[in-house]
Amino acid sequence: MEKYELDSSLAEEIRSRVFGEGFIKIVQSVKRGGEKFTISLRPVSIGGEKRFQAEMREGRSVQVKNFDMPGAAEGLDEIIAQKGARELHLITASGDLHVRTTKKGRSLVSRSKPMERDAAVRPHDKIKNLPLTSFDSAALLEAVGIAVANGAIRASMRPKYDQVNDFLRELPQAEDLKARKTETFTVVDCGCGKAYLKFAMYFHLTRNCGLGNVKVIGVDRRSDVIDAARKTAKDLGLEDKVVFEECDLAAFDVEKADMVTSLHACDTATDEALAKGAEWKARWILSAPCCQHELQKNLGSAAKRPIGSGGEFAGLLRQSILRERLCDILTDAYRALIMRIIGYRTQTIEFVSREATAKNIMLKCEYGLKPGLGESVGEYLSLRDYWQVKPFLEERLGPMLSRHLEKYS
Repeated sequence: MEKYELDSSLAEEIRSRVFGEGFIKIVQSVKRGGEKFTISLRPVSIGGEKRFQAEMREGRSVQVKNFDMPGAAEGLDEIIAQKGARELHLITASGDLHVRTTKKGRSLVSRSKPMERDAAVRPHDKIKNLPLTSFDSAALLEAVGIAVANGAIRASMRPKYDQVNDFLRELPQAEDLKARKTETFTVVDCGCGKAYLKFAMYFHLTRNCGLGNVKVIGVDRRSDVIDAARKTAKDLGLEDKVVFEECDLAAFDVEKADMVTSLHACDTATDEALAKGAEWKARWILSAPCCQHELQKNLGSAAKRPIGSGGEFAGLLRQSILRERLCDILTDAYRALIMRIIGYRTQTIEFVSREATAKNIMLKCEYGLKPGLGESVGEYLSLRDYWQVKPFLEERLGPMLSRHLEKYS
């Protein structure tokens, strides 16, 4: 028997337990090229038929494949034949088997006491409706660094992958865009950063929504990210379709924008994106805010106010973390009400799970309301005057907003 080779009777026991009744999972970890490589195999039910799902993890790369019985048998033989030190853990309904092979090639085997566990194979038919899986996105994901060359999503980029998919889900759907298929559809992304979202939006709008002529403009003041984004655009052959402008958002202008987006633009940069979208008369504005510092500077004084004018919250405002969270809520409430006043139907939604990012709030705006509705103006003025603050977005929108507020002031 060669060094590291498992005893034939032990190898046969592993095969019989994997392909016998009650198999739950087998996991093996080894060191390969200085990186930890882990492979697992478990039974799944797809379309009413038994299959085996393998998951391979190496460094930051994760790859998942489904196999039929012959394919799983070949994969298991590779697991058993693995050379070098390793840890193998086999889980079944009746008990566990653990094998540790040392650097010297000695195999240490242990078995658990008999158990009675549920080993029912759960259906695995649910297909996630992800925008980035609705077309061949391999080249895109590799170019922006979310996936490796074989298409596997990097473990470290899984949250970003989920975040982009969830953002794309909130974009206008194909039905909403029918009337715009014969003209150029222009998207401006404010504070574009590394441009994950920009390229994904272009492919989503052209491939999934059927738009024939899309132009995405990314705006950011950082020269390094703009240079990197332009290189990615060239690598994807999109340098004329996805373009980037290096400048401060306040100084940027465009003749027409159908949609304006911003993902985690800091503090008042979110307000600037909302204001620009309104000034450009964009039909859709989608903004996921980041930090909200502007209101915190002004709200702290409310702790000294008398009861009835904000003083009831003195105990809350004294605590910096609680004050910060309250300011986040108030800032987005002011933004939502202001956008409604100037004619945008506005929803405040959680566009991604909190596990992906704590910054999971999105302001989703679509033009279509009559500007200056009294109910929205009244709600805004009551909230604003109670806290005795003037939000930055009110100042930024100037005459566009003030003419509606003056009627009720």
